[in-house]
Amino acid sequence: MQILETTRGFDQFNLQPALLRAIDRLGFTTPTPIQTEAIPVLLEGRDAIGIAQTGTGKTLAFGLPMLDQLRSGEVGLVLA
Repeated sequence: MQILETTRGFDQFNLQPALLRAIDRLGFTTPTPIQTEAIPVLLEGRDAIGIAQTGTGKTLAFGLPMLDQLRSGEVGLVLA
């Protein structure tokens, strides 16, 4: 029986290496539930609405995919 190792950190989202390094430098190690649910959906380019308690990482959940997909000189918009 083969045991698959699961990745629980932000690297599971296949974000740009520079973005992963920044996340690591900021001390974020494990995505919160809202981040785990929202980031993959948003990286696929789909729309998402997230509801979670204050302080659970919603801003990062919506911001990381946007930052990952922006090219130099582009801007993004998050409505809150």
